[in-house]
Amino acid sequence: MEEINSVPESRNPAVDVWTALSETKKPIIMYGMGDGAEKILNIMDRYGIKPADFMASDEFVRGHSFRGFRVKKLSEIEELYGDFIVVICFGSALPEVLDRIDMIRRKYETYAPDVPVVGDGLFDSDYISDHEFELMQLKSLLADDPSRNCLDLIMKYRITGDIGILRSCETSKQEAFELLNIGTDETYVDLGAYNGDTVEEFLKYTGKKFKKIYALEPDRRSFSKLRRRLYYISAALLTAKNAAAWNTDTTLTFYNKAGRSSSLSAGNSGQTRGRGIETEAITVDTLLDGKPATLIKYDVEGSEREALLGSEQTIRKYKPRLIVSLYHRTGDLVELPLLINEINPEYRFYLRHHPYVPAWDTNLYCI
Repeated sequence: MEEINSVPESRNPAVDVWTALSETKKPIIMYGMGDGAEKILNIMDRYGIKPADFMASDEFVRGHSFRGFRVKKLSEIEELYGDFIVVICFGSALPEVLDRIDMIRRKYETYAPDVPVVGDGLFDSDYISDHEFELMQLKSLLADDPSRNCLDLIMKYRITGDIGILRSCETSKQEAFELLNIGTDETYVDLGAYNGDTVEEFLKYTGKKFKKIYALEPDRRSFSKLRRRLYYISAALLTAKNAAAWNTDTTLTFYNKAGRSSSLSAGNSGQTRGRGIETEAITVDTLLDGKPATLIKYDVEGSEREALLGSEQTIRKYKPRLIVSLYHRTGDLVELPLLINEINPEYRFYLRHHPYVPAWDTNLYCI
């Protein structure tokens, strides 16, 4: 485990975040705008929690308004309110942003509530109670103490929104790659390849020595960037498709929400609605056409279950190492490992969280 600078945790570490916010007498300041803020505010509305104001990092305060509030700088908020609670409404892995969050939570009670990136439902005490048996199954499948510790801390963080708890279980991606023992003769399948950044991460780690790369990215703009970024890899070594990973070969409607936050909607085949774009969707088994893979990465914005089901033949036959995002949907942390174990019970599971607030880089490494 990596050492994290000592920073105070929330002032009520045993209390769930929504209770802490509903019972506080302090003004609640929302840090951030956009989709993340909307999701958190929708849940706050259910609890009757009202924000006092909104702020953003100084470089983003340019006369913006949000929900009828003029977005302010931290210095303005400090002058207006003195003491207050900060609710983080965005996600970041950038070291300078994480440092800024740490600076704020040294001074003020600060939370990063866990809300699903996709879908509904909260990972709260009711969820834990309802899924106690599945959580016990999951813990029994984890292969080492760091994984079991990570599970305990991620669950505590999801209940409390306490950033200190979350940051205490961070490990580096280098450590995760060492678990995977990636070599120079890999057939790598990148699902949710975005603009090619994770392909380049793989290339950097292997010294650009590999057997074959398959990359799927459904967003057209991101796919164009991927093609430009990876122009130097020959077609014989790189199969890149503007398509989504799914559990069957079909056409889906893709809703572009910009960047990595785009999503696919099943049940809309043959339709275009709003900004929806008809998008090819294929299974990994179809993509590989019976050929083996040695490493598959699943980061497909909430479609991980479908993508895993579409890889079932490959997982059963070839047992590729898997990197699976466990944070898009509320149930992913529990349901996806159990699904993989059902498909092929020979895997060893390692759970790791990499530096990111909130818990948007919590991954399962299957070996």
